Amino acid sequence: MSVVNLTMSPLRKRNCFLVLIGIVFVPFCFFVLLSVPDMSSEDALVQRIAELQVRIQYLDSMYRSRQEDLQQLSQHFDQSFNADNTSNLPHLQDMKQFLKNISGLHVSSGLNPGVSLKFPTAYQFLPHLLDDPTSLRLSYLLSKNRDGVSLVLGIPTVKREKYNYLMDTLQSLIDGLTDEEIDDSLIVIFIAEIELEYIVKVASEVEKKFAAQLESGLIEIIAPSPGYYPNFEKLPLTLGDSPERVKWRSKQNLDYVFLMSYCQTKGTFYVQLEDDIMAKPAYMTTMKKFALEKTSKKEPWIILDFCQLGFIGKMFRSAELPWLIQFFQMFFNDKPVDWLLDYLITTKVCNWEKRDNCKTDKAKVWIHYKPSLFQHIGEHSSLKGKVQKLKDKQFGKVALYFPHKNPEAEITSGIKHYKQYSLKRAYLGETFFWGLLPQPGDQLVFKFASPIVIKKFLFRSGNAEHPTDKFYNTTVEVQPKNSFYQNSNVVNITQDGFIVIGKFDSAGVASGSPDENIGKVNVLRLNVHSESDNWAILSEIHIQDKLSRR
Repeated sequence: MSVVNLTMSPLRKRNCFLVLIGIVFVPFCFFVLLSVPDMSSEDALVQRIAELQVRIQYLDSMYRSRQEDLQQLSQHFDQSFNADNTSNLPHLQDMKQFLKNISGLHVSSGLNPGVSLKFPTAYQFLPHLLDDPTSLRLSYLLSKNRDGVSLVLGIPTVKREKYNYLMDTLQSLIDGLTDEEIDDSLIVIFIAEIELEYIVKVASEVEKKFAAQLESGLIEIIAPSPGYYPNFEKLPLTLGDSPERVKWRSKQNLDYVFLMSYCQTKGTFYVQLEDDIMAKPAYMTTMKKFALEKTSKKEPWIILDFCQLGFIGKMFRSAELPWLIQFFQMFFNDKPVDWLLDYLITTKVCNWEKRDNCKTDKAKVWIHYKPSLFQHIGEHSSLKGKVQKLKDKQFGKVALYFPHKNPEAEITSGIKHYKQYSLKRAYLGETFFWGLLPQPGDQLVFKFASPIVIKKFLFRSGNAEHPTDKFYNTTVEVQPKNSFYQNSNVVNITQDGFIVIGKFDSAGVASGSPDENIGKVNVLRLNVHSESDNWAILSEIHIQDKLSRR
């Protein structure tokens, strides 16, 4: 007898699984209903039920995946038995004998042939994966194995010719999360390159800047096996595009497939992002609330769109990612991903006998949220020579500087400012400082009216409109009032008696708290040590006196 017949049928297993969920889910709903003190909590209750509904859908998709694994295993065991074993099934033998008696033909031999259908898999669409047994393995994984979250944010990142915006993007995303949201979300960075040296370099930069987020499990970093990608030089040229562009968009599609496949089991919703975006505050709460509202109102949706540009800010139910992944696999070489997405939705909802209704029908399941929650900030594309200056007009205006009240000081700058964007006005919180090409030895000097004890300092360079205009290889230095400290054996002290208390990092930010032993200081300065290819912006200057209550 086959192994399958000794076990519960897959359909019955699934029904039992759903019944079990119902046994847990229904009493929980009653418990929640009884625990609500008044009608003021009705909205929260509706959102909670909606959240449980999408959670059940997610768990059901995970069960189906496990059920598929079990079915394949059962078929494997079945095939290990030969045809003679069917003699152990009396009813089958009786049927064979009956057919033979009434027909005298060989009809009975067609019963239970032991042959199963085999549906197409990723290997049919991406046959190169069969050439390397490690093609679908990760070549790099830095993870705390977080799963079961509400929101998974997928960020593919690749080498860029001029500037990598990844650190800016991560900072913006993390700044927009509350502590509660941090525990209920996951940011997956997919380094879509095969050079291990570059992969480790990017991972090291992320770890230096966001060590706490990696340690807590909020951030994961993955990279593909070299065997995952086909020989791009042999891809058919499509759409009349150049070989370079065909390779670029085909690889981009495969990158999305890899990232979605990894993230599918990690959380209830998946949001596709890019590595050169900025986010509005409270973006996660806004997205989750919007998705649960649609669910609670039983409004069908396939995509919730939180950015009008390209493939940025598109939210999907994780349970629905498999058919999206397979569609991208089938046509990865034919069209860009945003076109494929549009064709997919068109195929699902449009009635070609009623073409005039197509746009309306698509809008019902591809729902745009306004105002947009994400803005594209990158100007230099990963495609060589391509400059991308598109902005989402629905995002609205963004702050280009952040004013603070700083201690009274005399301001001087060795870098010439552009138009009205002077260092003095930036220090007073009236605008940002915008200086022309910094050179080695240039200094921005803040001489305080009276010596102060600095509690904290923060200098943020670049802004949303000019993210690459940052200070690089620039130190923050102070001149202490206490001459004894100047003469002590301090390693990080300059020849003219200034003590280095910080430096600008790869994200263009310098922040910290000086050693208390330094005491009062007369001067703080920014000291540039190397030539820059860009102008430099200071969008935030905050020097906090220890006596200040700010």
